[in-house]
Amino acid sequence: MFELKIDNAKYWRDCVESIVSLVDEGLFNITKEGISLKAMDPSSISMISFSMPSKAFSKYSVEKQAGVGLSLENLSRILSRTRDNESLVMRDVDNKILLEFIGPGSRRRYRLQMIDVKKSIEKEPSVEFDAHVEIIGEPLKDMIKDASLISSYIAFKASKDQFAISARGDSGELEELHEKEGSLIKKVEAQKNADATFNLEFLENMVKSCPIGSHINIDLKSNEPMKLSYKIGDADLVYYLAPYMEE
Repeated sequence: MFELKIDNAKYWRDCVESIVSLVDEGLFNITKEGISLKAMDPSSISMISFSMPSKAFSKYSVEKQAGVGLSLENLSRILSRTRDNESLVMRDVDNKILLEFIGPGSRRRYRLQMIDVKKSIEKEPSVEFDAHVEIIGEPLKDMIKDASLISSYIAFKASKDQFAISARGDSGELEELHEKEGSLIKKVEAQKNADATFNLEFLENMVKSCPIGSHINIDLKSNEPMKLSYKIGDADLVYYLAPYMEE
């Protein structure tokens, strides 16, 4: 049994949007410490690890650990109807999740059926990364959009003093270089150069929920999965994306 309350329902909506951009169903692990979810997209190219501590909720009552499987697409559709100045209460009732939106002088309730999630991911990929980049979110989103004009893939390259992207397609090529001391790059650390190519559609889905003004962390190792992470308030989002390897 649990009952959770978030004073700003749109905050939970934004968190769920960051998950449903990659996976359509998932298993929320609800403990006394907080909520977490690990899931892989249907193609097994990307993975998300989401965690949100109990302090992010104005009320957090959990009698015992619970695993809650949900259709994230259905949950996202309901949360898309969130209105201004609404809080949200979530509780389990008869194998359903009750979502109660509370506004000034109004209440409305949805009941969403729990589902059996086919598989749950326990561990994150184990990669000893060679490079770490911290970049402001909006410029990275722009870089991804720039690359999408040329190709379906983007190459990231990090060295000791700079971070570069490139894209190549039938219509042309793109190269973009950012120095360590530039205004967009907050940090570049590299034990050795790291260079890998990734699917743009997946990357776009991974970064689109990053709040304006927030930083995105990128960890790279040549031709290995990348790690991309940022925060939405108190919630931590960690994504992994397998590299694209030319056949």
